[in-house]
Amino acid sequence: MVSDEKQDEAAYLVLINDEEQYSLWPAHLAVPTGWTVVSEGTHAQCSQYVDRVWTDMRPLSLRKDMEQRAKQGSPQ
Repeated sequence: MVSDEKQDEAAYLVLINDEEQYSLWPAHLAVPTGWTVVSEGTHAQCSQYVDRVWTDMRPLSLRKDMEQRAKQGSPQ
């Protein structure tokens, strides 16, 4: 198990997928298919980045569907 102190100094990536969902990923691992790197830093820096930018946890497809239904006046 990695100590908190060592983990905080390790390099991490912030990934985003097509649904605009975010993930913290160890920088030494290959980026999984379907994910794109949007930031990098320590675990704490990456976590702060995600907290700042990921303000709506709903997947993009759900947000679009709900927006479409609202425009049509359909109940959600």
